[in-house]
Amino acid sequence: GTARSSGCHSIGVLRARLTAKVGTSVGRDLRSQVYHKLQLHSLRFFDKHQTGTLLARVTQDTDSLMGTIIGGVPHFVVNLLTFIGILTVLFIMNWRLALLVVLPVPMVVILSRLLWKNLFRLVHRFWHMRAGINGFLNDSLSGIKVVKAFAREDNEVARFEQRNEQYRYDLFSLEQYYATFFPLVWLVLACGSLLVWYVGGRQVIHGHMTLGVLMTFQAYLGMFYGPLQFFSRITDWMARSLASAERVFEILDSDPDVPEAEDAVAMPRIEGRVEFRNLSFGYEAHNPVLHDVDLTVEPGEMIGLVGHSGAGKSTTIGLVCRFYDATGGQLLIDGVDIRKIRRHDLRSQLGVVFQDTFLFNGTILENISYAEPDASIEEIMAAARAANAHDFIVKKPDGYDTVVGERGHALSGGERQRIAIARAILHNPRILILDEATASVDTDTEKEIQDAIANLTKGRTTIAIAHRLSTLRDADRLVVLKDGKVAEMGTHDELMKAKGEFHRLVEMQSEMSRITAIKR
Repeated sequence: GTARSSGCHSIGVLRARLTAKVGTSVGRDLRSQVYHKLQLHSLRFFDKHQTGTLLARVTQDTDSLMGTIIGGVPHFVVNLLTFIGILTVLFIMNWRLALLVVLPVPMVVILSRLLWKNLFRLVHRFWHMRAGINGFLNDSLSGIKVVKAFAREDNEVARFEQRNEQYRYDLFSLEQYYATFFPLVWLVLACGSLLVWYVGGRQVIHGHMTLGVLMTFQAYLGMFYGPLQFFSRITDWMARSLASAERVFEILDSDPDVPEAEDAVAMPRIEGRVEFRNLSFGYEAHNPVLHDVDLTVEPGEMIGLVGHSGAGKSTTIGLVCRFYDATGGQLLIDGVDIRKIRRHDLRSQLGVVFQDTFLFNGTILENISYAEPDASIEEIMAAARAANAHDFIVKKPDGYDTVVGERGHALSGGERQRIAIARAILHNPRILILDEATASVDTDTEKEIQDAIANLTKGRTTIAIAHRLSTLRDADRLVVLKDGKVAEMGTHDELMKAKGEFHRLVEMQSEMSRITAIKR
């Protein structure tokens, strides 16, 4: 007996260790697949989903689905085999009593089917609310600087309390449902046990069965109710697993709206000719942002995109980066439709410096070398010098090993911008995108950044958007966008002489500068 118990214990330990290994491996693979699929989606997908809800799908939903697969399926198989085995024994011992045992089962099945839709709805609502709280927390904590700047802490607490109360209510509704449904199921199942005692007791009294057989039958009946209890909760198990699976596979089964072409062309060396042919685009099909744009940028040429807010400047560079695909016309790189170029070849030869510079929570060195992780320290420092960043970096206590903090908040706006330029210089792109790279810095810092940009743009096709129109004087051509169309095109001096849309924009900006100077 001791040896048998020891053997069973060893098998249990082995099974638990094996389940843990398989379970963690499945969870890892599932998370990797979901995250990989997220990386394939365009910015349009992320515009439609809160970051916090996507985080919940990568972590909580995959863990729940993993628990179902690893924990639920084996238990289902074991309980099913146990159910069939014991039921067979019960029928062999006394088929009449066995019929009384299974008599309530159809009622349980019917009851479960009737209540299934309501349970699934409650589970789905609860999981949706939990993801919503994650999304709210991500937004609120990411914007904590704005919250504190406007003294809205109490308001944010109140908004969280409102969501927290709804979360509590949804969880309470679900738990209340469980507290009502499962005791009701067990009450129905208990009727079978009472019938066995009643009918079996009468058979013992009349001598049709011995007391020992009845007690043995009841012992097996106790074992039989274990799997039956599991099956009574299978509705809950399926509701939870299907809710998780629905959210996970919504990501896994979705098709990227900027897909890699099956016959994608390899372009290991891009010369940098960018051509817009009758191009149109709208974030929503019924509301186009760009209309019939025709524009050619020659290799090594620098053009500036100007226009009022909403004219389509950022959308234009987003299309060059292939964050989105045109809804009409073509965008060509070196004469090849951008949709036919292998995505890695395109983006590995693009460099982008955004107005809202994003730095990862790591060291300055890691951020500069992000696109070129194998770069030597000498190459990284050379890029920093070209970006006028080396001097301020070495003055910091930890130099290039300085941790920049969440989103780079440990650095000033000008410092973050110069690190972003150093990152682009080290990347050595063939096509350079500058999106308002000096919009949020002071005049002295702007001069340093302009010098860094001059180093960056040499020999590269450059498309630049600038907040201050005067900073685009060195551009080979200026393209003026108005209402999603090319209104004017030419050099700075040509457009000023034409006294058209560009001249109007310059005059407006000059007037605003004079008004600002007078107020000071």
